[in-house]
Amino acid sequence: MPSRYVGTESISISGVTGESQQLTVLEAEVSLTGNGWQKHPIVTGPEAPCILGIDYLRNGYFKDPKGYRWAFGIAAVETEDIRQLSTLPGLSDDSCAVGLLRVEEQQVPIATTTVHRRQYRTDRDSVIPIHEMIRKLESQGVVSKARSPFNSPIWPVRKSSGEWRLTVDYRALNEVTPPLSAAMPDMLELQYELESKAAKWYATIDIANAFFSIPLATECRAQFAFTWKGVQYTWNRLPQGWKHSPTICHGLIQTTLEKGEAPEHLQYIDDIIIWGNTAGEVFEKGEKIIQILLKASFAIKRSKVKGPAQEIQFLGVKWQDGRRQIPTEVINKIIAMSPPTGKKETQAFLGAIGFWRMHIPEYSQIVSPLYLVTRKKNDFHWGPEQQQAFAQIKQEIAHVVALSPVRTGPEVKNVLYSAAGNNGLSWSLWQKVPGETRGRPLGFWSRSYRGSEANYTPTEKEILAAYEGLQAASEVIGTETQLLLAPRLPVLAWMFKGKVPSTHHATDTTWRKWIALITQRARIGNPNCPGILEIITNWPEGETFRLSFEEEEEQVTRAEEAPPYNELPETERQYALFTDGSCRIVGANRKWKAAVWSPTRRVAQATEGQGGSSQVAELKAIQLALDIAEREKWPRLYLYTDSWMVANALWGWLNRWKKANWQRRGKPIWAAEIWQDIAARVEKLTVKVRHVDAHVSKSQANEEHHNNERVDKAAKVKVSQVDLDWQHKGEVFLARWAHDVSGHQGRDATYQ
Repeated sequence: MPSRYVGTESISISGVTGESQQLTVLEAEVSLTGNGWQKHPIVTGPEAPCILGIDYLRNGYFKDPKGYRWAFGIAAVETEDIRQLSTLPGLSDDSCAVGLLRVEEQQVPIATTTVHRRQYRTDRDSVIPIHEMIRKLESQGVVSKARSPFNSPIWPVRKSSGEWRLTVDYRALNEVTPPLSAAMPDMLELQYELESKAAKWYATIDIANAFFSIPLATECRAQFAFTWKGVQYTWNRLPQGWKHSPTICHGLIQTTLEKGEAPEHLQYIDDIIIWGNTAGEVFEKGEKIIQILLKASFAIKRSKVKGPAQEIQFLGVKWQDGRRQIPTEVINKIIAMSPPTGKKETQAFLGAIGFWRMHIPEYSQIVSPLYLVTRKKNDFHWGPEQQQAFAQIKQEIAHVVALSPVRTGPEVKNVLYSAAGNNGLSWSLWQKVPGETRGRPLGFWSRSYRGSEANYTPTEKEILAAYEGLQAASEVIGTETQLLLAPRLPVLAWMFKGKVPSTHHATDTTWRKWIALITQRARIGNPNCPGILEIITNWPEGETFRLSFEEEEEQVTRAEEAPPYNELPETERQYALFTDGSCRIVGANRKWKAAVWSPTRRVAQATEGQGGSSQVAELKAIQLALDIAEREKWPRLYLYTDSWMVANALWGWLNRWKKANWQRRGKPIWAAEIWQDIAARVEKLTVKVRHVDAHVSKSQANEEHHNNERVDKAAKVKVSQVDLDWQHKGEVFLARWAHDVSGHQGRDATYQ
């Protein structure tokens, strides 16, 4: 917290090494859960101490005497002696300040058809503020009375500050306005570029009423006419709400800065950010840019100039050390939202959180129940599924991690994790350097299946996830750096084979598209450093595991497989069991649950335990099924599972592991004791295994799929905060693992 906030009582704390540190005690409002604040004494000091329990404390916050919220475990912030850009001369204190750029009046595209729309009713609270605003703008020469065949309705917009913005509903005019060849910068690309700077200090400049500072040619003004209280006006300057205004404004500001030889900066329309390693460097750059803008006759409000500061907001995102973070006030606003009562409120909530989806693993999967109630064909019904999704996404926002700046260099490893689930795709990009026990996240992506994608085979879905993940990763780290691709099933073998398999649902054109991009990216570099290396996360605990293409072909055909359940004779169905397992966080602990389902008896049996993972639960479910078969002395057992890991192991991997003395590459295989127990028992009992495709639409689901759903439900841990494995199917998605192992403790815990 700021160094001037210290307690009146001084104490000395000694550590196990004998060293001591002087700290002070003060009383502050503390919240360790985010759900409430309580007065409690805390100790403060100039350094972030390394103490037992700091990982837990980083879950919480405390408020300083000014009411600002701070995270536990951060170092002191020194700001008292830093000269701020807002102290520079020439800045305006007028809340309605408008400049007039020294350029020729702008010729802009004119509508191809006359558009005349009557004014509709506006918010009653906006009438007086808008009336006063029009009078002010008329006195400044921004608008003037007019007579025009065009007319568009006023559409007042309330700002977050409570003030009103005068915008006009130009949607009809925009539809008949010719296009412009100029383009706007991509906001996401700007964020990636700013991340790459990894700066220590920042400053931002927001030009006041930038659109209203740009003069329009007389012959272009009539199309922008609007009516207020029976009087028609039009704009003499660039209006808000017209589709080309942002592009024109951005281009003119960019030209102004280029002519003035502005120092390095990033600009998005009228928002500008500069950065540097010292406050003095940033102040000098900011002063130069402000001078250029003022000389060009732009107006700049003093209140809209921020920094130099080590933490700043730009384009709605909080920046610190090149890391992208969600601003605290945004988090608080989202957490305080009540459950929606209609479609519009649900859409507003989704709009508030959707901007931050890159910070949230499996965002699309979490919020899918909320999107269902917003569809036009659906009536609004807020049920338990929606409430659970609403609570979970707010919790994700409350404990979100910062996105790391992109690092470069030969020691940096870029890892792309991809996965295809029941409802959609997800992938995440991480970077790791020597000395880090975990990687740093660069972003999380997810989406639902589109069209026929839901009918793809499991392999095709995994390839699609890897394909889209590669495209997203290339935008962040470029196409020249090596990428470790971590799908859950082998992808490269299929791609380099270059042939479309006989059984497939995706079109041949789609397969060729996948093959072209992935193989091209893999061939970048040299044999010692190829563009893509593949590691498979379909292996427990994320251990690197890889099968050659020949091994992959062999292991699914060499062992006897159980027939589809609907083809199993009635007399044999009594020996059939469906198995599944899952793992979730309950309170502060992991809890696994394994279950088996008997279709003939219509009963489920389950067992639970602490710790472990979804993979442990899958194996426990197999042991539970074997217990039942042995206890009742079945002559054989038909196992049905939707886990490729379990099916592949029982089909052939067990024999291979046994011959290798339960080791791979000189190390014991994961859960060796459980595997040995299973292997010994299947030697005494005829066990036939079938993999059940869990990725089928409801219209295509048969009795086998319905039974799989029953065991899936039986295996779910009911009380949960975070799902360690969003499919509950026995594969670890390592991006989620790193997120969960950090205990949702924020940026610093994840980066350890």
